[in-house]
Amino acid sequence: MAKFYDALNDGLRDFISKQHIFFTGTAPSNGRVNVSPKGMDSFRCLDDYTVAYLDLTGSGNETAAHLLENGRMTIMFCSFSESPQILRLYGHGRVVRHQDKEWETLHPLFGLLPGERQLIVLEISSVQTSCGYAVPFFEYQGERETLSRWAEKKGEQGIRDYWWEKNQTSIDGLPTNILADD
Repeated sequence: MAKFYDALNDGLRDFISKQHIFFTGTAPSNGRVNVSPKGMDSFRCLDDYTVAYLDLTGSGNETAAHLLENGRMTIMFCSFSESPQILRLYGHGRVVRHQDKEWETLHPLFGLLPGERQLIVLEISSVQTSCGYAVPFFEYQGERETLSRWAEKKGEQGIRDYWWEKNQTSIDGLPTNILADD
């Protein structure tokens, strides 16, 4: 039942806009595969071939390390409440940091969120939909405030200190460049 597309279209963008959660998948050439859930209205479709999300500070920074090493990335959405569907975006990802010139152009497309770490941009090479018949029903109840409260309590310098301590390398020892040019 899978169907492939070369790019996003209105129907696919509409499906994306209705989802409250998405998952990112990356892997180094050698090492652990990383799959991460994301939310908090942090995803944007930039055009038919490009998407981005505002990445928030977390306990690791695997995505940045993997993208720096090889760029391979998949983003997946799945419907938990509507007609069953799974949508995967395959492509080449890259990191845009606060100090990068492109940050000034892209960041205004997102609302301000506590703990902003970097932007992840995916250049889409293909799009796939599939049935999602085995995905269970779940009801959206709202966003968790835990990360926002944690980041606000830490403050800007506390977040940078956390990056220094926890986000400079992947769990496999690959660099993330989170503090490059600092």
